[in-house]
Parts: sequence; C-alpha cells; structure tokens
Amino acid sequence: MHEELKIIVYPDPRLRRVSKPVEAFDQNLSALAQRMFELMREARGVGLAAAQVGHNIRLFIANPTGKPEDDRVYVNPELFEADGEETGEEGCLSLPNLNAQIVRAPAVRMRAQDLAGKVFEQSETGFLPRIWQHELDHLNGILIIDRMGPTARMESRKLLKELEDRFAAEAAGTAVGARATRAAGVGAKSAM
Repeated sequence: MHEELKIIVYPDPRLRRVSKPVEAFDQNLSALAQRMFELMREARGVGLAAAQVGHNIRLFIANPTGKPEDDRVYVNPELFEADGEETGEEGCLSLPNLNAQIVRAPAVRMRAQDLAGKVFEQSETGFLPRIWQHELDHLNGILIIDRMGPTARMESRKLLKELEDRFAAEAAGTAVGARATRAAGVGAKSAM
C-alpha cells in the first residue's frame, strides 16, 4: 500500500500543511511507519515526519543512532518542559543539501502515543530533542528555512531557487502527462 511513498521536497505545498491528529491505530498506520523507516534509512536521515511523505497526520519517526533497536515512532506528539537554548547544525530530507544553524531546546519532555495508541512520556537531553523539535515543526508546516537567521537565508537563496525551479518543472511535466492521458481516452476513474 505504501510502496509508492517517497520523500517530498521543498516547495511541495504539502510540507506547509498543519497535520491532523491520528485517530485510527491500525495496520495501515504501522505499514506507513515501517515504510517511513525504509525511506529514512535510504536517505541516511535520523527522523522523518509523515508530512514529508505526503501524509498530513501527526506521526513522525526517529532514530538518532541508526541501530534498528533504536527505532522510535511518535504518534500525536506533544512537547513540553523545553529547557534552555542551544544552536546546532540541522539538515532536512525535504531540503536536500541545505544545512543551517538552528536554535532548539536541548532538554525536552515528550508525550505521544505508540502505534497501538498507548500514551507514553519520555524526557531526553542532547540530540534526540533536536530531532523531536525538527519533526514536530514538520507536523505544524514549519521548515528549517523558517528558523534560519537572515544571513543563512540569504546564503541559501540559490539552492532554494533551484529546488523551486525543479519542482515547477516536475509539476509542469506531470500536468502535461495527465493531459496526454485524458486525451488518449483514459478517464480519471481508471486512475484510482
């Protein structure tokens, strides 16, 4: 079901949507999380939000070590008790080749649900809270470019323009392909 998933890239408008709470804790949710881990590993990431694969639901995964036993799934996450400020370098799988210094809280408490819907709480310091905050931003339609300082934003203009141009070209190609399909007599119903 989720095999066709891929990591979507800026400026795809789905990255700007606020994600809705998860209500169905079923096999589809588990399959989505599993496919997200595959995509995250292929891209050599440490976290991935469902919004980054085109599913605007409040779910993200994280693995700060890369070891399978450290895979974590967070459904309907809420952060609280954020303490302090720390600047650190972040990248984003939806903004390839862009790294920026981002200010985050180094100590955070999280309340979330697992894939069965069971509520849990977790307190962490260090790298994992940075991942949590980054992925939670995705669930709220916020990207690291929104948190970058003015100098970093100026320095990344060329890369962002390239991503915007590539997205526009792919969108135009998709529109041309859809028109050709309709012209060939293949209706929308057969595309479901």
